[in-house]
Amino acid sequence: MKLRKCLSVLFAVLIGLSCAVSVQAGEKGELVMATTTSTDNTGLLDYLIPFFEQETGISLKWTATGTGKALKLGQNCDVDVLLVHAPPAEKAYIASNYGKDRREVMYNDFVIIGPKSDPAGVKDKNISMALSAIKAKQAYFMSRGDDSGTNKKEKLLWKNAGIALPDKEQWYVQTGQGMLATINMTQERNGYTMTDRGTYIKYQDQQGGDAPLTVLVEGDDILLNQYSVLTLNPQNCPKAQYDLALKFSDWMASESAQKKIGGFRLLGKKLFIPNAK
Repeated sequence: MKLRKCLSVLFAVLIGLSCAVSVQAGEKGELVMATTTSTDNTGLLDYLIPFFEQETGISLKWTATGTGKALKLGQNCDVDVLLVHAPPAEKAYIASNYGKDRREVMYNDFVIIGPKSDPAGVKDKNISMALSAIKAKQAYFMSRGDDSGTNKKEKLLWKNAGIALPDKEQWYVQTGQGMLATINMTQERNGYTMTDRGTYIKYQDQQGGDAPLTVLVEGDDILLNQYSVLTLNPQNCPKAQYDLALKFSDWMASESAQKKIGGFRLLGKKLFIPNAK
């Protein structure tokens, strides 16, 4: 009995250690990537990565988090490559010499979604007017609140609308969750949120195509949502797999991968639009 108990404790310790080191730069021939929840939640990576591994012989593992945290993982040399969607933060990251190469590979757009009844009356308004209407009605607005690329864009939109970030207001709820979880919480509160279109389509698909939340605000130029691959600067992270990261970046921009990205659909809709140069 004592032996069995000791073995159980040892097993628990080993599992804990395994979890603790699950996010770290890969071994030779293996890449570890930090990416956004949208590329993971939508199923895009589950679809793409087997093709990448088959065509290059490189193994790739990823962890999904907000762009802010992904950039921090790269800065700390805990991963080898990044796939993120916050261009201003990415360019500052490169300028600070944490990253070396930035390659745009695909995009979609951000939209405001909410109940079909639209209690704040935001439908077809421009983004600034929509946010002003939500504030005036004090309708629930669910924010990621996690320094993700989506959260960074949302903060910019409040600023552009001339509205101080309402992070102390009861109607403004910071979920601290990924995009799909935040959408589900928005549905529960009968509120509004901002999401990338790809994750919204995934949510629609999970709802059988007829989702309680619908797209109400879209189309403003500022709502463009660009995704890019960033390699780490070898001077900052000498042990990171820079050569393999560059191969991943090249592959994502290749004709083969770009066609696959464009062909990835749910409900007959494209979730991401390839745009590698």
